[in-house]
Amino acid sequence: MIKAGLNIGSSKISCIVSDFKKDNVNILSISSIPTSELKKNIIINYDKLLSDIKKLIYESEKNSQTKINSININIPAIDSISDYYESETLIGDEKISDLHLKKIINQSKYFNKSNDYYESINNIIAYELDNKTIFSNPVGNYTNFLKIYFYKLSLSNKYKNNIANLVDDLKLNVDNYIPTPLSSSLASLSNDEKNLGSICIDLGHSSTSTAIFENNNFIFGDSFLVGSNNVTNDIARGVSTTLSSAERLKTLYGSVISSPSDEHEIIEIPKISGESDEFSQINRSMINSIIKPRIEETLEIIWQRIKQNKLDNKKIKNVVLTGGGSQLEGIKEYAEIIFSSNVRLAKPLESLNLEKNFLKPNFTDVIGTVLYDPSDFSINFLKKDEKNKKKPGFSSFFAWLDQYI
Repeated sequence: MIKAGLNIGSSKISCIVSDFKKDNVNILSISSIPTSELKKNIIINYDKLLSDIKKLIYESEKNSQTKINSININIPAIDSISDYYESETLIGDEKISDLHLKKIINQSKYFNKSNDYYESINNIIAYELDNKTIFSNPVGNYTNFLKIYFYKLSLSNKYKNNIANLVDDLKLNVDNYIPTPLSSSLASLSNDEKNLGSICIDLGHSSTSTAIFENNNFIFGDSFLVGSNNVTNDIARGVSTTLSSAERLKTLYGSVISSPSDEHEIIEIPKISGESDEFSQINRSMINSIIKPRIEETLEIIWQRIKQNKLDNKKIKNVVLTGGGSQLEGIKEYAEIIFSSNVRLAKPLESLNLEKNFLKPNFTDVIGTVLYDPSDFSINFLKKDEKNKKKPGFSSFFAWLDQYI
């Protein structure tokens, strides 16, 4: 089965094509081109962006020798809403059946919809049987009291509709819209990390995304508009140099953690005046003093949003950093201090056998689009029931009424 994924970022557009055979995934191609037509989730030049994506799709089809008819697309979780809700009932020491679960779901907020938001995730994350919490389907157990815990992630409909228009103009079908935090985590986290609990942070060009897994459940997704490009801008303003020079300074000399020798390492930089022969001198310590506050702010925002959703109580002690910004020197050590956790830097999973050019953290977001399986993040027995259900005749009306009321 051929699966394709598209990620439209602020600095680049990426497309991946893969071939799934049973449990094996074979990456046929990954293509990427630079872009500057998206800023703060707003399309600056629609026609130019559409042209760039057409070019990328054509290149992907050529490299993979396949025809792309449908695609998975990442949607940033900017201005998203995370909603944790629950529903419960007394069973009276009966054996739990699918019917009990459906009745509890039916009386919950599961079917509530919003015109302003797109429901990307709406799933069960835990069950409680007589005050005992479990994370697998409880059907077959006897209990007096049953409670179900849910997590819903809703994304802005405005941006989703903008992307839908682009894809429609490309004459492509959309298989799934995937929240970017989830996509990045799928390409970065091992099965053990998803089971034991992990915080996956994607430090992107213009935004930062956070995903949390526990007991193999996706329990939190979030994004905000601060990324590694903010660090570049801070350096350019702080030392009065060009943006290209600031990017070079960040990449070659930047670090979150300073050392005494940084004071004595002198770097020559072009002045922002535009004169090609005008330079000034700074030391490495000055660059790091600009970088550290921005990184500290970014990590603190993540931590505060985790606390706002009361997920700090879970005491998850594993943090995984990915995205282009994770390559900044010293960020791993600094994240260990902020989160009081073990921290590792993640590249795409080794099991994917990617070429060296794409075995980089800044490709995890697009790679995750083809690893996404919607059945892993939805209540499958409800969908199966809806698919197979026939319109009830008069003879089956009371059975139907008992099931849903």
